[in-house]
Amino acid sequence: MHPTHSPVVISPKFSVCAALVAVTLWSIAPLLVELARDTAPLQLTALTLLAGALATLPLSRRAATQTCSLGWRLSVWLGIPLLIVGAVSSYFIGMRLAPAAEAALITYTWPVLFVLLSQWSRWGRLRWASVAGALIAFSGAALLLLPQALNGSFGGAVSGYGLALLAAFCWALYSWLGQAAPVSLTPLLPRLLLVACAITCAASLLLESSAPLPRSEALLAGIALGLGPYGIAMVAWDKALRFGQASLVGSLAYGVPILAALLLVLAGVSVFDWRLPTAALLVVVGCLKASR
Repeated sequence: MHPTHSPVVISPKFSVCAALVAVTLWSIAPLLVELARDTAPLQLTALTLLAGALATLPLSRRAATQTCSLGWRLSVWLGIPLLIVGAVSSYFIGMRLAPAAEAALITYTWPVLFVLLSQWSRWGRLRWASVAGALIAFSGAALLLLPQALNGSFGGAVSGYGLALLAAFCWALYSWLGQAAPVSLTPLLPRLLLVACAITCAASLLLESSAPLPRSEALLAGIALGLGPYGIAMVAWDKALRFGQASLVGSLAYGVPILAALLLVLAGVSVFDWRLPTAALLVVVGCLKASR
């Protein structure tokens, strides 16, 4: 989920179509997570990452990581897999503890966090437009949580919202490392996903030893998550940015929160409320403002 830029524009139509494929697949992720709700979260994470590694095998090729410093090698081969595990597992657990639409929307604030992190690391300061965009985006999330805050009815949802925000921070940091790393992460993605899968399997054996194996429906949902949002979508997004205009392609990603919320409502997982589309729109506007 990090940008890969190319000065050559081969086919604008191809890049837009590839970006739309990625956006659509990312948008159905919350719905697939709901279908696998009964599966132990670390089991589901391991299954998803394994399927994602298999789906991205066509991207795999050697990269000269041995020429990098020891710090960067540790960041790539240990830091990146840990961030992937943190992002995916926090997202899955957060959507079980909190309402799915609200938790997904909080996670989709990660582009704003990525912009803020990139600006701070590059210039040592934040631009006002980026800060304003972040405030707009998080006001959308606050709009969803306001009724529960006023009624004192958060319950266990607080932990879910916190984990959704943790997933957003993990994706933002992953994207920043992908941008700052001296080598491209795309050719390494299958191996990075396999390392992340191994870490998750070890954690699952330690923490979920008594959990039953996934049922057929949950198993299919987990495989679909890996093949789609964490597999084909990653490949499509890489192609879209590589062969298209990054500014045009990148703007399409901000439609993910709206489309994801719409799919959850249509599937009957979430109840339609005027706050949901309003909050999604605020998140999109905030992301656009911050990235300008």
